[in-house]
Amino acid sequence: MLDTIQSLIAWTPMGLPAFLFVITLVVFFHELGHFLAARYFGVKVLVFSVGFGKEIFGWNDKHGTRWKLSWLPIGGYVKFSGDADASSRPDNDAASQMTAAEKAQTLTYKPVGQRAAVAAAGPFANFALAIVLLTGLFMYTGHSVMAPVIGQVTKGSPAALAGIMPGDRVTSINRTKVTDFQQLPQIISLSGGETLAVGLLRQGRDLTVNVTPKLMNTTDVLGNPTSQMVIGVRPDPKAPVTREMYGPVGAFRAACSETWNIVRSTIVGVSQMITGNASTDQLRGPVGIANMTRQVADFGFLPLLNLVAILSVSIGLINLFPIPLLDGGHLLYYAVEAVLGRPLGERAQDVGFRLGLVFVLGLMLLTTWNDLVRLNLF
Repeated sequence: MLDTIQSLIAWTPMGLPAFLFVITLVVFFHELGHFLAARYFGVKVLVFSVGFGKEIFGWNDKHGTRWKLSWLPIGGYVKFSGDADASSRPDNDAASQMTAAEKAQTLTYKPVGQRAAVAAAGPFANFALAIVLLTGLFMYTGHSVMAPVIGQVTKGSPAALAGIMPGDRVTSINRTKVTDFQQLPQIISLSGGETLAVGLLRQGRDLTVNVTPKLMNTTDVLGNPTSQMVIGVRPDPKAPVTREMYGPVGAFRAACSETWNIVRSTIVGVSQMITGNASTDQLRGPVGIANMTRQVADFGFLPLLNLVAILSVSIGLINLFPIPLLDGGHLLYYAVEAVLGRPLGERAQDVGFRLGLVFVLGLMLLTTWNDLVRLNLF
């Protein structure tokens, strides 16, 4: 326990600047998406905040928007004219006392399509940020490809039971062509424990074996404990590694493909957690993200930018989930309004926001618990 606390104290000062850089950049672009869309549709923006809680410093622009940085750097918000609070719930009492000109500048009185566009702009700004960063990274560093040759098979593992041997070259998994060893953990981790048909090239002969991944306690690429689906193989350290370089168009395509892979992996991972085919201990909260940021920062600034891209996609996608309080919850309300021809009743919206708040707080507690367990505090 004492060693854990000491290690926590040791990395916090070094990891804090990197964590603040990563989370501030992701949050700023998310809120900037909402802000720009709102301004485009003529909505008055009262507050643009990076972080929650008491203001550290801020200023007012010529349009009357208060730009500020707040003490709790785990999110942010844009508050529009006519909003009751930072969650963009409409303040009907205040709206009833507004003039027609004032109502024209509120989000509540804009057409449902414009309101939906403002809600969706934040998450899509996160996707755009990731694509821009990944495009630059692919142009600068290219992509390293390791030949998918098996170097080690863990005794008693699913791979060993299926007859996979060191020296085998993986050519396909469930008819998906495999050319890079990094594809293996990506495909296997999303298998949900279903049996995979693994194509192999062994001494010039093609063969196929069936392997059933197993959920096991292991470590991620940073050495942190986690649990994931594995088959028990490691790459051959002598396998050839090539570097693929990209021009602007190729880098953009690779960035879009990588962004889509992150989206797909997140959706599949969440669905597997719901069905019990994946463990919720993979979820990270602020402490876990801060620790991961510190570890990645040790490798340099470019890996840190890659982490920004990954987190930006993940946060953008999560915000699109149809949960009241999140952007996806607003989109759900707007979709219902478009179908019914009228907004949901105030009571129904209030109940939805309360349920969304309970869900979000519960998720924060779960992820924080996971973070503390990883630090061996429990």
